[in-house]
Amino acid sequence: QVQLVESGGGLVQAGGSLRLSCAASGSIFSINSMGWYRQAPGKQRELVAGITSSSSAYYTDSVRGRFTISRDNAKNTVNLQMNSLKPEDTAVYYCNAVIRSSSRSGMSDYWGQGTQVTVSS
Repeated sequence: QVQLVESGGGLVQAGGSLRLSCAASGSIFSINSMGWYRQAPGKQRELVAGITSSSSAYYTDSVRGRFTISRDNAKNTVNLQMNSLKPEDTAVYYCNAVIRSSSRSGMSDYWGQGTQVTVSS
């Protein structure tokens, strides 16, 4: 029932910016943490940035200072503003959310389908 849909990926030159958005829809009672992961070819998926229900943010070292994560609880969305992009940021970016779908259910992990970000040099 729950769906996460990402948007905003694309091709950009090094030094440029992109803004990723992820909207959760469907049966949602509450959303705990949300985050962005990425996976480059031949590499493991890594957490890029996360944000708690109280808007406390986490960033992996390689993006800290360049990326900003935010959320809009009224719209059930999480965003990732990516500035000063580097070729090594090239990856498929996945939205993740921990969601309670009803008052009678527990928390479950949900994933978006992924959006490609390509940074050219």
